[in-house]
Amino acid sequence: MNSTIPDENVVRIAVDLACRAPSVHNSQPWQWRYDDGRLDLYTEPGRLLASADPSGRQLVVSCGAALNHLQTALTALKWSADIQRVPEGPHSGHLATIRFRHDARPQSHDFDLLAAIRHRHSDRRPFGPVSVKTPLPRGLNDVVRRLDVHLTVLGQDARPTLAKATEMTAAARKYDSAYQTELHWWAGHSLPQGGIPADALATADNRDRVDIGRRFPIGRDNNATREVDRSTVLVLSTDSDGRGEWLRAGEALSALLLEATVGGLSTCPLTHMIELRQGREIIRELLPDPGVPQALIRVGVTEKKSPPRQTPRRPLDSVFSIGHRHGAR
Repeated sequence: MNSTIPDENVVRIAVDLACRAPSVHNSQPWQWRYDDGRLDLYTEPGRLLASADPSGRQLVVSCGAALNHLQTALTALKWSADIQRVPEGPHSGHLATIRFRHDARPQSHDFDLLAAIRHRHSDRRPFGPVSVKTPLPRGLNDVVRRLDVHLTVLGQDARPTLAKATEMTAAARKYDSAYQTELHWWAGHSLPQGGIPADALATADNRDRVDIGRRFPIGRDNNATREVDRSTVLVLSTDSDGRGEWLRAGEALSALLLEATVGGLSTCPLTHMIELRQGREIIRELLPDPGVPQALIRVGVTEKKSPPRQTPRRPLDSVFSIGHRHGAR
């Protein structure tokens, strides 16, 4: 066996698992191409959310989450990934080139993370608090710091500020017809290859108990306690703000979500508060050190009676190809 070129089936399995990563509105804005032992990750510009994400920041963060899912899958398959990020510069849609080494020695926790790829989902219902029984996983700071990303755990005293950012964003978007059309296209009905089905969106009562959530269309996911949301909110930030930082923030987001899933916690990424400049500045003020907020995550516990429906995924052959490489997108 060649120690640097995995079998195409190994790559196919890893990419399939990578595509279980979270993405804004489950848009899955990625393309993968494998050729001669090299795997390339590109953005899919046609799946850009032009109203919610005109800069493409969330698109790249989503691709970063898929990149970390890929690494997690490869480790469990006994392969290491050497990643060159944004190899054609910060304005290119070519986000990463991955080469391989058949030298990984997975530990039991690596297999736990692999299982978490299948089990993880965004839960938009109210959460109970993180507690001694279900604490935040140890070592989260170390996990994200390896990617040059900073983690801030916000206290409950930050909740009014988070609610203010949410209200400000909702007010600014209320009469934005392009945004509302885009939101309702992606959320609240069953697209066969993407979007957020109604079964994965909270009912009106549950939505109203989460004061810092995006105002998604009303859904059917009704299993939750009658209490208001008591989640802990985490912020991922970077020192600067460009495609390389966005990609690493997405990788850190994926790593954090998988670790939380292994720890028995429910999670929900929050993107709406930092889509607009005003909201991003509000969140920036909550950081202990200068930095640029890239993602927020709500973490807590939920009753596991009936988890939300997992969101659909695009067929693998529509996002993964084998053959000669094309130009950057």
